[in-house]
Amino acid sequence: MSDLRKIIIDDREIEVDPALTLIQACEEAGIEIPRFCYHERLSIAGNCRMCLVEVVGGPPKPAASCAMQVRDLRPGPEGAPPVIKTNSPMVKKAREGVMEFLLINHPLDCPICDQGGECDLQDQAMAYGVDFSRYREPKRANEDLDLGPLVETHMTRCISCTRCVRFTTEVAGISQMGQTGRGEDSEITSYLGETLDSNLQGNIIDLCPVGALVSKPYAFTARPWELTKTESIDVMDALGSSIRVDTKGREVMRFLPRNHDGTNEEWLSDKSRFVWDGLRRQRLDRPYIRENGRLRPASWEEALTAAAAAIKGKKLAGLVGDLVPVEAAYALKLLVEGQGGKVECRTDGARLPAGNRSAYVGTATVADIDRARFIQLIGTNPRDEAPVLNARIRKAWLSGAKIGLVGEPADLTYDYAHVGTDRAALTGLLDHDFADVKDAPSLVIVGQGALREADGEAVLAQAMELCARTDSKLLVLHTAAGRVGAMDVNAVTEGGLGAAIDGAEVIYNLGADEVEIAAGPTVIYQGSHGDRGAHRADIILPSAAWTEEQGLFVNTEGRPQLAIRAGFPPGEAKENWAILRALSPRLGETLPFDSIAALRRALVAEVPHLARIDTVPENDWQPLELRAPGDAGFRNAVADHYLTNPIARASALMAELSAAAKARAASPLAAE
Repeated sequence: MSDLRKIIIDDREIEVDPALTLIQACEEAGIEIPRFCYHERLSIAGNCRMCLVEVVGGPPKPAASCAMQVRDLRPGPEGAPPVIKTNSPMVKKAREGVMEFLLINHPLDCPICDQGGECDLQDQAMAYGVDFSRYREPKRANEDLDLGPLVETHMTRCISCTRCVRFTTEVAGISQMGQTGRGEDSEITSYLGETLDSNLQGNIIDLCPVGALVSKPYAFTARPWELTKTESIDVMDALGSSIRVDTKGREVMRFLPRNHDGTNEEWLSDKSRFVWDGLRRQRLDRPYIRENGRLRPASWEEALTAAAAAIKGKKLAGLVGDLVPVEAAYALKLLVEGQGGKVECRTDGARLPAGNRSAYVGTATVADIDRARFIQLIGTNPRDEAPVLNARIRKAWLSGAKIGLVGEPADLTYDYAHVGTDRAALTGLLDHDFADVKDAPSLVIVGQGALREADGEAVLAQAMELCARTDSKLLVLHTAAGRVGAMDVNAVTEGGLGAAIDGAEVIYNLGADEVEIAAGPTVIYQGSHGDRGAHRADIILPSAAWTEEQGLFVNTEGRPQLAIRAGFPPGEAKENWAILRALSPRLGETLPFDSIAALRRALVAEVPHLARIDTVPENDWQPLELRAPGDAGFRNAVADHYLTNPIARASALMAELSAAAKARAASPLAAE
């Protein structure tokens, strides 16, 4: 405890780390300090001056608590602890003056501003401001910026806190935003009027403490107090970001990030944030049966009876899709195997070894990225596969970590050593001397693109051997939110997808929309959207999307997470597990549960770690047998970041973002 330092804040003596800033020390003491520019995850700007405090015995003026550290304080008389005051007359007068200056040019937009009701300026003007202004001159106005289809700007409201500039530069790794001019002429702008080229740009909406940056798709649709707020998790990628689902009536109005230091910190990718319009379009809301080549609406009784008749006595295969919760995957496994069939969740052909959690999940946590000094990427583009995780790698790079990449080169927002694009480059890595790597925490991250070829398991074995030689931890970066949970319940067939559907007369397709099923077998499709799977189906059973049912998901690091129901499925659609339970008696094999609670009890009895919500279990290291991989090149798993699943493909906004990304990639660059 000797490295802690005593200070007195508002007559309370506390011990804090001398490296803390005064604003952090005050938070540890439970004292709220107002701020606009300061943010825990961004660099310190010290330009809003709202966080002023009085340092007794210091300069005869208030000090910015965000820019002064505890170690900068001089001790009091006879070595007494330094004294800080946060509510003295000097501080009160200074904050009122700052607030008056901030409001000089701020427009009275509150009644029509989307930030109303959750606005930092509004709240702090009430708490720390005064009820009058001495300013009578006309207010200044600024031109609005066009930042693209996601972020709407009202720059007249801007208070130049520069949070958006610092976020885009430091976290997102783009340089389009900055501040120009001086004094009254200073303004936030984008370079040459460019739109933002980042899949993390929506976070500046959350960061903006006023209504200068608001959500363009959400604009003028709801007020905060009209919304029902549900804490859940995101399934657009396998990171499992913590989110809040805001609903108005039965409709999802927006997704917002929640803070979780273990996964997404407090950021959210644009696809995860804005995909909510895909929950409203192309929905399956009633059962269908194909007759004479055409789908016709049917009742649940008719559809379930037809499905049971199709399955009985036939060779059955079950496919588990990318967005399927663990409960539904487990129920499908029981149903299909009860009929003597085979079930498979690795629908993209990834060679993930069943039963070996250290191989299909790894031994690292996402938080290990922060401490890593060396990070080796194999067959992955994390900027497309998990943008928030990529920002975490960038943070490690900014603090000195060295990054290497085996695979397709890409703009990852940080510098990396490109080792090569093929298997030979990976094999060559094993011949290096790793003396410097062994002395520091290091990480090997393997993408799904590295595991999809026929030699995927050999590639994974090479990656595990690299971990063993460098004392590194392994992280398998998945692209499907439901994959790890389905692997945990062993919804796999030896030999993979080909072996599962080989010779199958009936395929029960549980939301697997990325699989092309050839003509021949009867297809029963259970899913939420009229996507590829529904087009191929002979019987359609409409189910809930992930925001419309309780569901367990296991993220890419093996952390069980709970998605909470925020609304109800449309029309006659039912929860996934309930459909499978309703079908089972018609097949003469009634599933042994009548509720989600009973299903979870059976699930936890078989896979105990699924009961430990939000905890990453330790996986025993079981290296695969080392053998030489083939000579194929690495291809990344995600071809189009914005259109990877049925919900995203139903979203008009995701289609617009996808088209813009393609146009940007195709635009010719001028020669230097």
